[in-house]
Amino acid sequence: MCPASDIFDAPRVRAELTEALAEAGPDAKAQRAAVVAVLHAANKAGRARLAEVFTEHPWVSRPLKRSYSYLTDRLVIEAHWVATEVMHPAPNPTSSQHLAVCAVGGYGRGEMAPHSDVDLLFLTPYKITGWAESVIETILYTLWDLKLKVGHASRTVKDCLRLGAEDYTIRTALLEERFVTGHRPLADELRERLWDELFSSSASDFIEAKLTERGERHTRQGGQRYVLEPNVKEGKGGLRDLQSLYWIAKYVHQAETIQALVAMDVFHQDEYDSFQEAEDFLWAVRSHLHLITGRAADQLTFDLQVEVAQRMGYTDRGGRRAVEHFMQDYFRHATRVGELTRIFLTALEADSVKQAPSLSGFFRRRKKLRDGYELVQNRLRFVSEEAFLSDRLNLLRIFDEALRTGYLMHPDAMRVIAANLDAIDDSVRRDPEAVRIFMELLLKRGNPERALRRMNELGVLSAFIPEFEPIVAMMQFNMYHHYTVDEHTIQTISTLWQIERENLLEELPIASRILSGGVNRKVLYVALLMHDIGKGRREDHSVLGAKIARKVCPRLGLTPEECDTVEWLVRYHLLMSDMAQKRDISEPRTVRDFAKAVKTRKRLDLLLLLTVCDIRGVGPGVWNNWKAVLLRQLYGATAEALDTGLEDLNRDTLEKDAKKALRMALRDWPRTELRHETDRHYGTYWQGLPTEAHVVFAELLRDLPTDEIRLDLKPDEDRDATRVAFVMADHPGIFSRLAGALALVGANVVDARTYTSKDGFATAVFWVQDAEGSPFESARLPRLQAMIHKTLAGEVVARDALKDRDKIKKREREFRVPTTITFDNEGSEIYTIIEVDTRDRPGLLYDLTRTLADSNVYIASAVIATYGAQVVDTFYVKDMFGLKFYAESKQKVLERRLRSAIEQGVERARA
Repeated sequence: MCPASDIFDAPRVRAELTEALAEAGPDAKAQRAAVVAVLHAANKAGRARLAEVFTEHPWVSRPLKRSYSYLTDRLVIEAHWVATEVMHPAPNPTSSQHLAVCAVGGYGRGEMAPHSDVDLLFLTPYKITGWAESVIETILYTLWDLKLKVGHASRTVKDCLRLGAEDYTIRTALLEERFVTGHRPLADELRERLWDELFSSSASDFIEAKLTERGERHTRQGGQRYVLEPNVKEGKGGLRDLQSLYWIAKYVHQAETIQALVAMDVFHQDEYDSFQEAEDFLWAVRSHLHLITGRAADQLTFDLQVEVAQRMGYTDRGGRRAVEHFMQDYFRHATRVGELTRIFLTALEADSVKQAPSLSGFFRRRKKLRDGYELVQNRLRFVSEEAFLSDRLNLLRIFDEALRTGYLMHPDAMRVIAANLDAIDDSVRRDPEAVRIFMELLLKRGNPERALRRMNELGVLSAFIPEFEPIVAMMQFNMYHHYTVDEHTIQTISTLWQIERENLLEELPIASRILSGGVNRKVLYVALLMHDIGKGRREDHSVLGAKIARKVCPRLGLTPEECDTVEWLVRYHLLMSDMAQKRDISEPRTVRDFAKAVKTRKRLDLLLLLTVCDIRGVGPGVWNNWKAVLLRQLYGATAEALDTGLEDLNRDTLEKDAKKALRMALRDWPRTELRHETDRHYGTYWQGLPTEAHVVFAELLRDLPTDEIRLDLKPDEDRDATRVAFVMADHPGIFSRLAGALALVGANVVDARTYTSKDGFATAVFWVQDAEGSPFESARLPRLQAMIHKTLAGEVVARDALKDRDKIKKREREFRVPTTITFDNEGSEIYTIIEVDTRDRPGLLYDLTRTLADSNVYIASAVIATYGAQVVDTFYVKDMFGLKFYAESKQKVLERRLRSAIEQGVERARA
């Protein structure tokens, strides 16, 4: 990074040590303090210089890790010099008074991040003597006083051989042993005997152990490389995977560098270049993480992603944030690391070092391969590279063949494909045979997930559909999407295949029934492939995606009608989800407007399937019963409206049907009481709640005094939520106070309705979930109930109690969610719909509802849709006279007050 003397001026430091020790005199405590003071200053200055240079050259990581290793070497050397020459001198050492200080692990390899551990091996010829013990202790205390994190072991050569044979972790550390200071012949003896007596005869066992360790590590880190907050060191496609390649290469081939594998024909030069590029990038990221946090931090959390991207010079461009460009590069490097790992391991298999990938493959019934293909190590490969490349369509056929037969593709074949992507040009893209191969792969070979993922990783998918390339490894910087855009797309297609196979029959009965009844599968699969293809640009991705689909679909052989349908599905792929999660489905206008947009039952069926796959493909835990119920209700109401006519969707019909259902449910009630119950509520109450809620409220309202509050809390398993129903004499601000009470116990409101009866009672029902998106456990319901009572009784003031709890976690603070507030007087016949799209936080709903209450706004219902850090709160409201908010002046006043409440809350949350 800079001249060695800038990092650690060895002659000057030695002179300062000599002078400081002379001034300290014979007292050991004073000597150590003097030594630490000198070395601390040198260490601090060296690290400051390295940080300064790295700030100026934020991508130059290879010299940086060597520089930190050099600095550590000098500190160890000086500590050893003080221990052996000043504090515990042995002028005429016996054979037992020899000590070698060796670096092991990453430090031994000469690779250190700013806060990497310092792993030392103190090597002695025989059992540790009192002199050696004193020297080692002095060295360690000196390094510890310098605040270095030191891992150490004191062993003989014989100990190292014995322990290395028993423990693969120790063996790996010894593989990277490097002499630092002391008696070199001891270190030379260790290295020679390790290779002669341990390493040379145990390569197969070592490799199996490393691969097992690698698999377990990947599982711990999330199982795949597209996790939102990857671990740069331990995650899939991270530095540890590259280090594993180095360990195995050194163990098997005695290669001191990965570059040596090029001469051995294990890697091609371009693959080695990729290795270098990925390693340099990952080391730069890791070093920035250490410098930002001031500790050995390897987890690339959301807040750190933003800062690392900024340090490395990424900028906002093309409608995307700097952090998204940075993470796209990160995931592309992680993918390349996976490819290099596969190539290297296959080369080992060819040398019969590692077992074949699956012994079960030899015992199962094999599918006959087409001409031109063969199995090598139980993997699919072409017989002749020349013959394979003579027909450019073979670059597609091999994926179809792998999917048809179920065999993994041989890395040799992958290498050839990746090196010849330029053969897939416009003539191939428009070749009817190429299109047939691709569409059969998508539609006729079972689950296309594996083939699509491999095509994507090798660049074939982007070569065949160039419009797909911009979303490859594209990260969406939010807490909602668990995968990159391309991986999400592949996940949605896999979900559709699972529904087709009836693997999700119990979870998705309607979607399964629609598919089994027959739909245009080609349209559906292509729509899923295209639905997010417009992401990452300034234009709305649904609008842009529809334009792209209009271009791509004819190339894929779709008819004009099919092209129109795909274009429509891509353009409106969020419509059903938005309607279900952001609007009151019980409102007739909601269903009517949605039915008008969809127009036909065929489109409704296709849109439901696409919506289900899209939501399930976002990530684990995103799909739940609540979303399922909402979509099922919207689908059922819309299908009925399309079948019977939109005119049947009116309030009178809904009210009549709801009252009839309640009479059936309360058959044992006296007729006069039942008549009183059905007469006391306005029409909106009957259309807005299911029959089971009407029954609960009827029981709660029965003989209710005006000074009493009654509650009913019950887990609603069908909706993955807890239903909180309460009745009391109506007064302003009830909705807000209840929202505050729920926020105080950590409840997330997902839906809420409140109505006032003709005789002056408030009937409100909230559906809430805990922090994990599940119903509250029964044991927590008493506390929930007590807090609601205290808040409604005025014993707890939510505004004050929430001040210390309404905080945004540090790792989530960098998410940008612009606030948008819209007023809609057309979406409901009797209410104004206020939609607030903003940054989520614990006390947001309370702040919004309190602001509306203070503005004399009556809230009839609230629908809450959460997308990670973003939330859309939709309120159905009237003014104090029961009218809509038509006046633009009133809307602007309300919007200003709501924005002020949001901004004040954000300041409080960040404090």
